[in-house]
Amino acid sequence: MENVKKFGLVGRNIAYSFSKKYFTEKFKKLFLKDHSYEVFDIKDISEISDVLQTENLHGFNVTIPYKEQILPFLDELSDEAKEIGAVNTVSIRTGKTKGFNTDTYGFEKTLNLHKKGHQQSALVLGDGGAAKAVRYVLKQKNIPFETVSRKSDINFENLSRDLVSSHKIIVQCTPVGTYPDVNDCLAFPFEALTNEHLIIDLIYNPTYTEFIKKAAEQGAKCVNGYFMLEQQAEKAWEIWNS
Repeated sequence: MENVKKFGLVGRNIAYSFSKKYFTEKFKKLFLKDHSYEVFDIKDISEISDVLQTENLHGFNVTIPYKEQILPFLDELSDEAKEIGAVNTVSIRTGKTKGFNTDTYGFEKTLNLHKKGHQQSALVLGDGGAAKAVRYVLKQKNIPFETVSRKSDINFENLSRDLVSSHKIIVQCTPVGTYPDVNDCLAFPFEALTNEHLIIDLIYNPTYTEFIKKAAEQGAKCVNGYFMLEQQAEKAWEIWNS
């Protein structure tokens, strides 16, 4: 078909992609026969130049590990993408690319839906693009937080039970436990969790990661990344059509 409006997902090892299925079904429901959604599985960010040459490409999503690496290849950044330093949605207008971060929108929606009044401070596990979006939202909502990552002062080796006890929101932003490595799990003092904790694991495949299973055993309220993913996808669709 001529003049098909193309959209897609840029990432590495993304055969399991939620986005292709989601948008393909969306196009069907909206009777958009002239829209298609492709997976651009690239081994290195330098290959993004080839993706940008795709005829009739109107926009694309960006996932691990390119949310930060893609920045130098874009013409413009939205305010939140600039501040966060990570992009997960790109729009293309008259040959110009603009990067956005709709993870912020998806995470805020998730947090608003599940957070309770006593959950006043957070631990952010990880330091990649998704963690940056999460920290941005927490700052906007004046929720104090600590980052736990391999390179931070508080890391997975020295993370104490007391710190976990005193931070009632735990956001798991690392890819550890993602399909196909579903048996992997971060080293974490799960015994410090209680039914007063909210656990948000940004992974959506599998539905229940080992992290969520172990947290749920302690009575914590657990949420995976599926709702956030749907919300950020809808925001991306809005951007592409605005």
